[in-house]
Amino acid sequence: MRALILALLLPVPALAGEAVVTEIAAARTGETWRFDVTVAHADEGWDHYADAWRVEAENGTELGLRILHHPHVEEQPFTRSLSGVAIPDGTGTVIVRARDSVHGWGDGVPYALPR
Repeated sequence: MRALILALLLPVPALAGEAVVTEIAAARTGETWRFDVTVAHADEGWDHYADAWRVEAENGTELGLRILHHPHVEEQPFTRSLSGVAIPDGTGTVIVRARDSVHGWGDGVPYALPR
């Protein structure tokens, strides 16, 4: 009984769910775009961490991919950039989504490109 009570008093580690895009900024630089994307995820280490984010056309075509090469356990949320993203003429909105190494791609966040 004492062990059960002690077990109930111990903190329960937060389990990492899907990676979530929390902020997006983009700027045109010549013919391409630079994206600054903030991702939140309760990274647990190498076995479960946010490992990428991408920019997509509304039809799901990948326009740019930013690979995240290591966990960000102590840096949450975190922002990373990707330059050189070619956006087709006439595109007003893109979708940005993050991926984690366990759940895969999360929900996309629509982003209206600045004019």
